[in-house]
Amino acid sequence: MKRLVLLGYVFLAQLLMADPLPQTRTAIFAGGCFWCIQPAFDKAPGVIKTTVGYCGGTEPNPTYALVGSEKTNYRESIEITYDPAKINFDQLLDIYWRQINPTQTDGQFTDIGPSYRAAIFTQNDDERKIAEASKAKLAASGRFDKPIVTEILPAMKFWPAEEYHQKYYQQNPTEFEMFEVGSGRKAFEKKKWSDAKPESR
Repeated sequence: MKRLVLLGYVFLAQLLMADPLPQTRTAIFAGGCFWCIQPAFDKAPGVIKTTVGYCGGTEPNPTYALVGSEKTNYRESIEITYDPAKINFDQLLDIYWRQINPTQTDGQFTDIGPSYRAAIFTQNDDERKIAEASKAKLAASGRFDKPIVTEILPAMKFWPAEEYHQKYYQQNPTEFEMFEVGSGRKAFEKKKWSDAKPESR
């Protein structure tokens, strides 16, 4: 019995000495085709996990077919789980702006329709203020000659997309590259951000 008690104390001590699990937060962005905005966030130090899915609508358990019918308010989105000690919300926005055309109102690149419209979904007042400041900073930068029209909206429930959409760039690399290039995203990014510092891209 004493041996069991001693082992219990040793186990408890090990737990107390172990490194604490990181405190995580989530961010939700809509940026057109969710396949295309996932890679950049997956590469970012401090990002723990990304999931593509749907946000902005009210129908439960939305599917790709339902969202693509353009009969809901859902938008293709990404949920980013991150460690705020390593990357903050403002830095995630810096990555986000480089993945989209923030001057486009009817979708993103060749993906046209309400479900492809860009949006920053904020979960509290702090995120909303940071998003507004980031948007204003981008508008004042002179990088774009049209108004920045990306919406900042209150977050709603995020629903993960079907499994075959997750990490599509890894599951189907050839098809993904063809789509990304064909959509005009890569050319747009190169044109607008080629002068940016590498560490901020």
